[in-house]
Amino acid sequence: MTIRIAMWSGPRNLSTAMMYSFAARGDCRVVDEPFYAAYLDQTGVDHPMRDAVLASQYRCPDQVAETLVSPVLEPVFYQKHMTHHMLEDWNDAWMTAVKHVFLIRHPARVVASYARKREAPVLDDLGFAQQARIFDQVGGGVVVDSSDIRANPSGMLPKLCNKIGVPWTDNMLSWPAGGHPADGIWAAHWYNAVHGSTGFDGPEGPLPVLGGTYADLADAAMPHYEALAAHKIT
Repeated sequence: MTIRIAMWSGPRNLSTAMMYSFAARGDCRVVDEPFYAAYLDQTGVDHPMRDAVLASQYRCPDQVAETLVSPVLEPVFYQKHMTHHMLEDWNDAWMTAVKHVFLIRHPARVVASYARKREAPVLDDLGFAQQARIFDQVGGGVVVDSSDIRANPSGMLPKLCNKIGVPWTDNMLSWPAGGHPADGIWAAHWYNAVHGSTGFDGPEGPLPVLGGTYADLADAAMPHYEALAAHKIT
């Protein structure tokens, strides 16, 4: 039986590196943000490479969901999801077939990183409120902090594997540079740094100092981050 893992995060949360880590296991299928085109289509939000994304994936959320629960050959199926891509009124019946993991990161780090790629983000772009909503919607799940993984990947990843019932392998600590065939078409805009990596970056430094609207944005996200951080594995 395949173990299906829905990894929920916002953008700039170590999510692509985590997808590469699971892909490196050797027994795992991965999929990159499968609801992205459906989200863009139904919200009309203008994102970098919007037209290319819309052309690359199903736009119907029910069609996407079917691909996530259909039979696969691999014993592990890792699904990288952006929380803001999952609209509240969509059918969530598929969620009962997966194990839910929530990848969190301090809002100041997320805001600083996101703003370098796309100007003037708002709270809905960052996925914090949606992550907290999904956590409550599915009755909780495993929570892991990206900073903890970066600080000690060989310690934290085995704990994560144990929580979700997949065997640990140190293959997860490294991957080939240059990206993965499962990368979404948007990788050309967003994945520059991780494409140059062959493993997790080291521990993060001090929190970035934000000002003005960016500081306000991080402050607005903090209650959602803290609500999930109370459940994180250590």
